[in-house]
Amino acid sequence: MIRVNGEEKHLENEITLQDFLEQEGYQTGRIAVEKNGGIVPKSQYAETLLHSGDVLEIVSFVGGG
Repeated sequence: MIRVNGEEKHLENEITLQDFLEQEGYQTGRIAVEKNGGIVPKSQYAETLLHSGDVLEIVSFVGGG
């Protein structure tokens, strides 16, 4: 189980952050991700593994004026 923006999500298997984000429908070019209190650089999404107990905060950037 992981927590994403305050909501619990069940993980069947170990998964990379990149795969999780794609699975959940996020457009990685327009978000920032914090894992367990630290920002994850976009260049590390594909190698960052998610484990039970992890806490993610995902923030989407919205343009406008």
